[in-house]
Amino acid sequence: MQFGEALGFSFQALRQNPVRSLLTGLGMMIGTASVILVVTISLTSQSYILEQIEGVGSNMIFASFEVGSQTSTTEVNADFIKPSDVQAVRERLADRIVAATGIETSIDSMFINGKAERLLIIGSDEYYKPVRNLVVLSGRFMDAGDVSLRQKVALLTEKLAKRLYGSQNAAIGQLIKVHGLQFTIIGTFKEKVESFGQTELNAESILIPITVQQYFIHVERIDPMYIQVREARNVEAVTAQVSAILESRHRAGAKYKVENLTGILNAARDIARILSLVLVLVSTIALVISGIGIMNIMLVTVTERTREIGVRMAVGASRRDILTQFLIEATLISLTGGCVGIAAGVAVPLSVQLFVENIRVPISTWSIVIAFAVSSLVGLIFGMLPASRASKLNPTEALRYE
Repeated sequence: MQFGEALGFSFQALRQNPVRSLLTGLGMMIGTASVILVVTISLTSQSYILEQIEGVGSNMIFASFEVGSQTSTTEVNADFIKPSDVQAVRERLADRIVAATGIETSIDSMFINGKAERLLIIGSDEYYKPVRNLVVLSGRFMDAGDVSLRQKVALLTEKLAKRLYGSQNAAIGQLIKVHGLQFTIIGTFKEKVESFGQTELNAESILIPITVQQYFIHVERIDPMYIQVREARNVEAVTAQVSAILESRHRAGAKYKVENLTGILNAARDIARILSLVLVLVSTIALVISGIGIMNIMLVTVTERTREIGVRMAVGASRRDILTQFLIEATLISLTGGCVGIAAGVAVPLSVQLFVENIRVPISTWSIVIAFAVSSLVGLIFGMLPASRASKLNPTEALRYE
């Protein structure tokens, strides 16, 4: 019997029991769709997490002074990172970094809606925006002139601007009093992404030039200093260099905490890989269960068609012909369910992208290839036992079967 003839017989047999064939293939369809959806969800989650971390600054280094228990107040004040240290890092690592900046903070009380509230005042410079990946929502950011000329200008966080003036645009040009001095609001801003606690900003903060902030603090203290490295491969080396620069500029024994987000980024990647593996394993189990269902139905089919098998053997069909036909039937059920499942698994992410703006759902080509291959193998593997049993039937006994 030719392959085409066996394929025709298989289609005919499946059409004779359409409901059974549909329900048998349904399990494979669900299993295959779940493989693609699970991989898609895993990739989307991984992409989102890594994008958030990289948005904070995957190439960012942050440094601060660690106060020891045996350190005197005078020594501590001298050991704090200073603006001159930030400048030294800029000069010595100019070819390896995008920018370096530092912040000095203070607290001021302000009446909001008739109630005194304490607000965080952050002093920094023009490099703060690119290094910390800030987004200017209205107005402009401070520039080098504002910093060098000690201009009394301020930027508000998005929430504070809305609370004080009703909207971000309405805040521009307004005067706000900080530490008793009037500042002109030149812009509003926010962090581009969540920073996982690696931030000095809160929902209601005021940003002013660091040169003006120094009027309001007793001791110069950069905490922390931020450095954005030009290339990811240099992060570890630059981290060590920043630590060495700080230690060389201060007394022996002064300790500085210099860290980067590489560890967090690698940990996130590892977690995403493990999660993907676990989810794919669960989906594979669903496919195996579907295969068992196909095997069970095919065994029932062999029993029901025992007389038919006997007739075919009597008119010349070989055991191999019977084996091939039943294998093809099992594979057809599996492949049809698999193809429908692949279509459903791809359609769901695509429909999400159509109805939800500004979202990208990556669809893995490999997950489609693997799902198709597995659905084919499931039909062959789990169809082997029923097909083998059918091919081993005794023709004489099969003809007498009622």
